Amino acid sequence: MTVIVTDAGFGPDTWTAGFEGSTVLDLTSDTNPTTLKDQLDGIEMIRVDFPSFADGRGFTIARHLRLIGYTGRLRAKGHVISDQYAMARRVGFDEVEISDELAERQPEAEWKFRANWQSHNYQARMRGETNAAATH
Repeated sequence: MTVIVTDAGFGPDTWTAGFEGSTVLDLTSDTNPTTLKDQLDGIEMIRVDFPSFADGRGFTIARHLRLIGYTGRLRAKGHVISDQYAMARRVGFDEVEISDELAERQPEAEWKFRANWQSHNYQARMRGETNAAATH
């Protein structure tokens, strides 16, 4: 089983369309997102695999997907840890899919602590912006 993490905390998987259909892409961490631009029409969800918490390529993939115009549901799947949640949200992920085992080791409170990811914007703090100004 898996747990879905959003800004609201832990929850069940609400994606009911299945992952084998033509409206879903499952991407490995070595996918080149620039090759996907012409394949995104009709794609409702993209899951990006994180084979290890030390492998940050999925963050780059998510950012590139958003920059090339993907507006659908974007999910990080695999070995993402609670310390990485704010980064995942900043680069464009809507949610994170983790194993039940990881959810036991890193309880919901650890993830919810990082759910106010817009308030912990290092770059905005360095520019002297307020949180409100940094998010608009």
